[in-house]
Amino acid sequence: MARIRKFASYRRTQRPYTRVSKFREKSFIRVTPNTRIVRFDMGNTKKEFPYKVSLSSKIELNIRDNAIESARTVSNRLLEKNLGTTGFHIRIKAYPHHILRENPVASGAGADRFSTGMKKSFGKPIGQAVILKKGQVLFEVGVDKSGVDVAKAAMKRAATKLPCSCNVVITEIKKQ
Repeated sequence: MARIRKFASYRRTQRPYTRVSKFREKSFIRVTPNTRIVRFDMGNTKKEFPYKVSLSSKIELNIRDNAIESARTVSNRLLEKNLGTTGFHIRIKAYPHHILRENPVASGAGADRFSTGMKKSFGKPIGQAVILKKGQVLFEVGVDKSGVDVAKAAMKRAATKLPCSCNVVITEIKKQ
């Protein structure tokens, strides 16, 4: 399998380029690749927890779906180990709608016969990304008072897997 291109080429947030062609069928991306995020809700989804620990971005950028999946697995593993499967509820709040494309460029002997250059350079879909705004919440964990420290540690671990610096915010939900 080919290596994944460095995400520095996709990191900047801008309006995704939409091709407009005189041939209608060429104006659309035909195939959306499957998202690599396995689950968006984990833990005890039925219970309302009194504390929420959330992870939000400090900057505006795109985050690839495989980075979000690795952050989810590392935080979920820590939460399940310390709180059990019913002691928390973790939710991914952003969905990867943005489709990443790549124009493959051949290199090596005879590459000029294979490459199209910038002619037909719209690219093939290679993955998906979340367009994240500054301060937008990416992960949210609901826990009891005894699990706040574990949830905070889990969010800090998840932040190490993401390509941006993040804030961890703890809020108490008041019942009326």
